[in-house]
Amino acid sequence: MPDCTTLSYANQSFSLFSPKTAVLYTILKILSRLAMMIWCRKLVINKPALLKISGPVLLASNHPNSFLDSVILDTLFREPVWSLARGDVFKKPLYIGLFTKLRILPVYRTSEGVENLSENYKTFDSCIDIFRKNGIITIFSEGKCINEWHLRPLKKGTARLAMKAWEENIPLKVLPVGINYNSFRLFGKNVILNFGEVLLKEHFNMNEPDGLRHQAFNNRLNEELKQLIFEIQQTDKKKKKDLLTVRISPLKKILLALPALAGFITHVILFYPIKKFTGIRTLDTDHYDSVIIAILLVAYPLYLILLTAIALVIFKSWYVAFILLVLPFTAWSFIQLKSQIDK
Repeated sequence: MPDCTTLSYANQSFSLFSPKTAVLYTILKILSRLAMMIWCRKLVINKPALLKISGPVLLASNHPNSFLDSVILDTLFREPVWSLARGDVFKKPLYIGLFTKLRILPVYRTSEGVENLSENYKTFDSCIDIFRKNGIITIFSEGKCINEWHLRPLKKGTARLAMKAWEENIPLKVLPVGINYNSFRLFGKNVILNFGEVLLKEHFNMNEPDGLRHQAFNNRLNEELKQLIFEIQQTDKKKKKDLLTVRISPLKKILLALPALAGFITHVILFYPIKKFTGIRTLDTDHYDSVIIAILLVAYPLYLILLTAIALVIFKSWYVAFILLVLPFTAWSFIQLKSQIDK
């Protein structure tokens, strides 16, 4: 028997730890790290050493920005990170296989069909197997994504998963995570990533009834997250500016002015059609940021290759390969100087 855990949905089984599962995830993680150097204007991490933490770890995070939250955590942590996502995206076996390769597992809510709730037992069993192999999993403890600067009431899923691991004597560490963005609609992000104090089995009375243990866990996690997440009203532009923007020095503005202009001119033909398409497709949802970055993650390398090929045909010189370096720099320059707060 192969040494790998399988997850069964829709009468099909998918290996969680096979080499094929790791390949796509690894490729996208590398691309995401490169892309993050451009679209992330500023990244502030209060405890960067925790990015090297070893499992078993459960990242208990807020959820303000759809699957971009997962992308950021997956990209930054040294070890592979599994994520739990809403179950309604796992509608077809093709999607299940794809998401499994991306290390994403489904969690069903009552709103997605009471008949699907039993599938959560399979996911939780898979999570326990991942913890046994010293893996890291992200769970969004609020249970739902909403674009706002606010901590919402916590669901019981995080407590149930943590307690299940501890009951099986797995030395799980629960790490509270607060993700803060400057905007949910502007391309080019300032991200403030805050980690809290690790929660351990020893912090809780495991002899109490389930309900009391879950409540005690959520109370403690809630107190941690409250210290990590900015509370800002949607209309409070001053507080957003004070807490979430980056000051650009006059010298930096002068030095980057021409590259930024070049970046706007050379990228407008790519960016604005994607922006228009994304705006239409994500109308009245909280997925705009995630979708536009996902599209650009695939489209931008192809755009660079296309422009390089065209320049090579015209100028017939390998010097045009510098386009692969110069254009990303101009895009970065433009993002450095563009607006940071929604109008």
